[in-house]
Amino acid sequence: MKYRHVHHAGNFADVHKHVTLLALLAALQRKDKGFLYLETHAGRGAYELPKAGGESAAGIGRFEAWLGAQKGSVAEELRDYGERVQRLRRDFGAPRLYPGSPLLAASALRPQDRAVLIEQLPAEARALEKALPHFGARATRLRVETGDGFERLRGCLPPALRRGLTFIDPPYEETRRDFERVRHAAAEALRRFRTGVIAIWYPIKDARDTRAWQSALAADLAGDLAGDLAAEPGGERLAAELSLYPSDSRVALNGSGMLILNPPYQLAERMQMWLPQLYACLDLGHGGGAGVRSF
Repeated sequence: MKYRHVHHAGNFADVHKHVTLLALLAALQRKDKGFLYLETHAGRGAYELPKAGGESAAGIGRFEAWLGAQKGSVAEELRDYGERVQRLRRDFGAPRLYPGSPLLAASALRPQDRAVLIEQLPAEARALEKALPHFGARATRLRVETGDGFERLRGCLPPALRRGLTFIDPPYEETRRDFERVRHAAAEALRRFRTGVIAIWYPIKDARDTRAWQSALAADLAGDLAGDLAAEPGGERLAAELSLYPSDSRVALNGSGMLILNPPYQLAERMQMWLPQLYACLDLGHGGGAGVRSF
């Protein structure tokens, strides 16, 4: 049974993931020089949310209700995400649309930026290709490829632009195998392009397993790159996590995590401002939490 993100689109993990992704793109755009946005598991790009219920009710539904009720200060990253979702719904003429990461990224990229969007399932890749013409002239700077994102990553790095963000977000159907493939892909990406920014989404089901995987990844990077990424202790690898349940809860998904390698300047400081607001918005009162740390 192949994973279909349509069943999970707009859930709390998507909200956390996509706010972080847009924040990364905005940070890279502080410099005028263009960059490559490379996504290894892009999906179909556009999803129709159910009229009521479903996982999106506790995710984008809760977020939009919270954002609409705010009268005080809201972090610019959260407002930008909310506004982009609404704008894409208008552009597509689809009030229940939830835009996946390819569409959100495409809406943010500048004329000097490029994107390669890789999707393994042919039907999903075709659906993504059909969505891109909505971006008009920008669509010519967006390329969809069908194939294994872990394998195709090698041929895309280093990019000709010499700046880039690689987003690795597999379905974790085979959880242990996918975590291992992510580890190896991250190390491979940095061997090929040491200054590239890499963002990795991962599910949090048991914090002990998550920490063990992060430690193994850190060891891989230290060995492969001979300490290049640790020139400033704790400054080059970040883990930003948001959990709605304690790590030992028996639910399908306790939390959402984003690992960021080579994070842009001041990204962690900005996260420490908006991540608590996002958690306060999505908190269901089950004893979760949120934070950003080096690993």
